[in-house]
Amino acid sequence: MVDAWMIDWMSRTIERAQLNRLKQTSEEHQPGDKLKLLFAGYNGAYNMGADVRVEEMIRQVNHLLGADRVEAAVFRYEDPRANTYFGDSHKLQPQVLFPRYLNGLVPQYDGVIACEGSTFKSKFTDLLSALMVGAMGLASANDRLSIAYGAEAGDMTPVLTDMVTQHCRDSYIVTRNQESTDRLKLLGLKSDTGTDTAWTFEPLPREYGEWELRKQGWRGEPLLIACPINPFWWPVQIHVRKSMARLLGLYRNSHYARVFFFQSNREVEAKFDCYLRAWAGAISAFCKKRGYFPVIAASERLDQFAMRRLSGMLGGTPTFLSSEYDVCQFVSILRCADLMVSSRYHAVVTSMPGGVASAGVSMDERLNNLMHDRGHEHLLMNVAQPDLEDRMFTVLETLRRNQEQIQDEISATVVRHLGVMSEMGSRLLDHIGNRYPEFANESPNRSWETYLPDMSENLHRQIEIHEDIVTPAAA
Repeated sequence: MVDAWMIDWMSRTIERAQLNRLKQTSEEHQPGDKLKLLFAGYNGAYNMGADVRVEEMIRQVNHLLGADRVEAAVFRYEDPRANTYFGDSHKLQPQVLFPRYLNGLVPQYDGVIACEGSTFKSKFTDLLSALMVGAMGLASANDRLSIAYGAEAGDMTPVLTDMVTQHCRDSYIVTRNQESTDRLKLLGLKSDTGTDTAWTFEPLPREYGEWELRKQGWRGEPLLIACPINPFWWPVQIHVRKSMARLLGLYRNSHYARVFFFQSNREVEAKFDCYLRAWAGAISAFCKKRGYFPVIAASERLDQFAMRRLSGMLGGTPTFLSSEYDVCQFVSILRCADLMVSSRYHAVVTSMPGGVASAGVSMDERLNNLMHDRGHEHLLMNVAQPDLEDRMFTVLETLRRNQEQIQDEISATVVRHLGVMSEMGSRLLDHIGNRYPEFANESPNRSWETYLPDMSENLHRQIEIHEDIVTPAAA
């Protein structure tokens, strides 16, 4: 009920802003001014994927518009290392009572770019989606750029669905897959199909990851990295009663932050235990049979509970936690893997340019869509399937047996998504240029690669091999 009240408050705030705009004149962007953009995302919260995708998003926007012509701001929650990410952008701390906070903040900018992958989803929490959609809605209400870039659309609660359909009608939305575009179309919302923005990210060299692995006992054996989560304790919700009880030492295990709590009951715990035991059984049997060195990695700080429990089930398997590394270090470790099995979308995405043969254990549409796009449905599992242990062992054997073929198919997928990301950049430049002509695309016939930020030699090598598959629209 509290979540619904917050969403209603956000919607009423947007409606008041629309009425006030009809009565007042606000300061408008003038030619020659820097374009002030607010990147609204879930950043600086020890979530590797969220930080990587926004790092690359800001790099692409700065590349397209000119870093000296953009003044960016990005949300930062608690990780102090995020102050070194996102270039020279201003770091802002969102407030729990975000409708009031956004109402004062958004009119200070020329536009909002919602950069959270799960912008149009209720799986994790309605409140984060409401913050992103609220920022977009206020931008439209104040006659500013209102953009969602690389967003995923999934199942939404009725209250969030109503909010999205009412306040995103005038927004420019770029999804990260066709499935999301189709979902938004059912709501009457137009969107372009794009991709995630993490494809251009380049971590530290492989030598760093190998050095960290050797400190944990790895001696050069074939390496399997597993990335489990707790898929059953979502969504996070506000609980005032639990917040008060926590002062007495209660609800510690289900506390997320401030007044926010995970789902917690015997059913959740039983499902989680079954999920982890399936992982432990499959990984133990596979590594014993094939001589692989197993490592458990948590690319989101919240995954440390799953990571540590799985490590214990495997007798103390080495672990790596994202909150103990910066994103360049952590992805370097991930790319040392020969094989990966993951319930984390961005663990898979960021490992793909490094040639890691990966499989997914999915809790929602994100990994489903990615594996479908790769043509690797046979490498996809579900977190709740009853035969998960046997299925995972079979998938790991498939990864090992067909590793080179899978790596080549993954490389082709990476290059294809670079082409789509280029097309996204071109369309974004056109959209901004339509509103602010001084930012218009001056060279519409330039090479597709010039719409992307600087890329590594590794990516350029893969482009040389697979350039013929880049989408014609991007090329």
